[in-house]
Amino acid sequence: MSELDLINPIDISEFKNKFQNIEPFPHFCIDNFLTEAFANEVYESFPSYSESKQLGKEFSSVNQKRKIQICDDEKFPPPIKKLSNMLSSPEFLNLLENLMGVDDLIADPGLMGGGIHETNSGGHLDVHIDFNYIEQQQWHRRLNILIYFNKDWKEEYGGYLDIWDKDVKKNYGSFAPVFNRACGFLTSEISYHGVTPLTCPADVMRKSFATYFYTKKAPEGWDGTKHSTVFKARPDEWKKKNILMPYEKSGRYLKKGINIVKKAVIKK
Repeated sequence: MSELDLINPIDISEFKNKFQNIEPFPHFCIDNFLTEAFANEVYESFPSYSESKQLGKEFSSVNQKRKIQICDDEKFPPPIKKLSNMLSSPEFLNLLENLMGVDDLIADPGLMGGGIHETNSGGHLDVHIDFNYIEQQQWHRRLNILIYFNKDWKEEYGGYLDIWDKDVKKNYGSFAPVFNRACGFLTSEISYHGVTPLTCPADVMRKSFATYFYTKKAPEGWDGTKHSTVFKARPDEWKKKNILMPYEKSGRYLKKGINIVKKAVIKK
């Protein structure tokens, strides 16, 4: 059995034509991505929010809140482990290279920032571009893939993946996190995206699986700048842009400065 038997067939020619010509940067949305039986296996195996809190890391910053991620695949239930293995298999990597036009893709076995994602009501992930380089491995980040596992998701629940231009002034797309939908995009210095605030009932979770891909070779046009995640406020988020984000940033700098002083004192 091939690893690719777990996904439904993709019209490669049609995909490539649309992917390469879409604005503002190459991105895609595929419904019914996994076979129905396998998608349901994964759906049924997702841990509850309380279980996820014990297994993973929860974010509570200005820019991302009430989101939990579990990156350690040793903590994945068997169907999710199977999904993770498929997404990192040589067969799937070959398919991605053909679809995306990027050679020599590498799957991250450590799932840095990826894996199981669950977000509770009131959570959000602000518009951003992702970190572009892993120093230890010397890998360049090139591609994100997100697969959603939410049945009966309603529009008023929010939690949409939104796609923006480089100035975060124009929204080019908004995708509901509906069951068995895969979304993805080439990561770059203009691939701004985010997750709209969740307004779902308290007992409804936004569930997804994320995986990221890299290359050893730098992308064309890379100027050598390495950066972590870069957040920007949406056009209607004046308070966040002018008050909350600068305040949190200054707090991080202050904390960093205090830690440097503490280390210097200890060395003496």
